[in-house]
Amino acid sequence: MERQLTLMVVHAHPDDECLSTGGILARYSEEGIRTVLVTCTNGEQGDGAGGVKPGDPGHDDAAVAVQRLGELRESVAHLGVEHLELLGYRDSGMEGWEANAHPEAFANVPLEESAGRLAELMERYRPQVVVTYDETGGGGYGHPDHVRAHDITVAAVERTGIPDKLYHTAIPRAAIKRMFELMRANGVDFGDELPSDDFGTPPTRR
Repeated sequence: MERQLTLMVVHAHPDDECLSTGGILARYSEEGIRTVLVTCTNGEQGDGAGGVKPGDPGHDDAAVAVQRLGELRESVAHLGVEHLELLGYRDSGMEGWEANAHPEAFANVPLEESAGRLAELMERYRPQVVVTYDETGGGGYGHPDHVRAHDITVAAVERTGIPDKLYHTAIPRAAIKRMFELMRANGVDFGDELPSDDFGTPPTRR
């Protein structure tokens, strides 16, 4: 039986879909290829209303999740994504955060369980191409959820043998630096939150 041309992209949090794969999702959707976005967590560890940081007074995990999932649905509409699949795991937070220890955090879910759920989606959609982060979580980012998304994707691909190709995202460091320069020039205030010099994919790994 002929398989419908399908691209599956696996990301850790709401908003990740735009940062490194928004272009390919939009492009292949426009070309009539079925696109499937799998988002592993609800993004509870994002900033709350007014920029309240996780762990600070007034940060409401549930409210942040509702907001970010709403933004995700709006994002996939703009990108033309045909199918959005939510695994619904809890955001683990950045490496070293207190949230890392939460027993329901995505990074703490047994690999067999989370990879098994992703494998079921691969069996349902039967994608020829799958895209996710590399083993560092995307150019050395190191976020526990990004690394876990990589791990479960590799495990699901190996378990099912369905995808013909597995690609890892790569954003050159020079491109990231240029992006921040353009955003700052257009009035975006990052405060002290700027990427380190080793953030992104080094030229040797292109």
